Amino acid sequence: MTPQDFKSDQPVRWCAGCGDHAVLNSLHKAMATLGVPPEMTAVISGIGCSSRLPYYMNTFGFHTIHGRAAAVATGFKVANPAMTVWQISGDGDGLAIGGNHFIHAVRRNVDINMLLLNNKIYGLTKGQYSPTSDRGFISKSSPYGTTEDPFIPAELVFGARGNFFARTIDVELATSQEVMVAAARHKGASVVEILQNCMIFNNGVHNFITDREVRAERTIHLRHGEKMLFGKDNNKGLVRDGFLVRAVEIGKDGWTINDVLVHDAHTPSNFLHQQLAMMDGHDLPLAIGVIRDVEAPAYDEEVARQTEEVRARKGFTALRDMILAGDTWTVS
Repeated sequence: MTPQDFKSDQPVRWCAGCGDHAVLNSLHKAMATLGVPPEMTAVISGIGCSSRLPYYMNTFGFHTIHGRAAAVATGFKVANPAMTVWQISGDGDGLAIGGNHFIHAVRRNVDINMLLLNNKIYGLTKGQYSPTSDRGFISKSSPYGTTEDPFIPAELVFGARGNFFARTIDVELATSQEVMVAAARHKGASVVEILQNCMIFNNGVHNFITDREVRAERTIHLRHGEKMLFGKDNNKGLVRDGFLVRAVEIGKDGWTINDVLVHDAHTPSNFLHQQLAMMDGHDLPLAIGVIRDVEAPAYDEEVARQTEEVRARKGFTALRDMILAGDTWTVS
């Protein structure tokens, strides 16, 4: 299949330069790589700029209401377990009004691929601060700066005992495709945080890590089974420092390549995964790529299995049979 197979005939209505264009492009290419046909794919969104995305997909789609994308995606997947389901949300839609649905979809381990586009602003409603805006951020709804600390999406995923978390940047198209494909191949809830730029209301919010001049020094691309190396010359790495991780320069102060940690995305323990996911590009490089990918029972598969077991044991052939089972009475 080709990316064109997944493109609709609708004109894309995002601002010129918006990071959503890159995300859409990466998703089309990821779907082509996966080879799941459009008629077996559904894209479900809530409300926000990113939630326009289903219109631009030649798949089944549902543009739902604010914050409810995860709830609708859960119901759709349980009712249609053979379908591949993608959920698209922004940081406001997914983590504010939709925050409770988000953590419970992760906790239940519903087999949906959740793309969380994080531009740290409410773009569609014209520039209010969001749940991921930094403390002190000045916006239309916080003219003197916010007085609260933000959610960190990775922290919510790990707090909800998530089994798949990855991160990418809108301008890193190859990385975006890589993690989207991995998310779709994971059985269970997969969360991909995409650091995305809003040209109009929060332009440059991620520049301190995304600018080409600094990106190699302030990000680290994690791949399972490979050394955790970064830097323009790949001469820096992450090592164990007590219970924590530390960034060092190889060949300096006695540190060697043998000291550098090897990434294990599949270990059940999330202790190191959470540390890696919480690195923010300041003291330690921001981690991109697949950070955690662990197998666990998927909610929709367990519901289907349980339904078949009860149906076989009870002899139900229809919903009415189940309703009328046991004690019943007639009201005249």
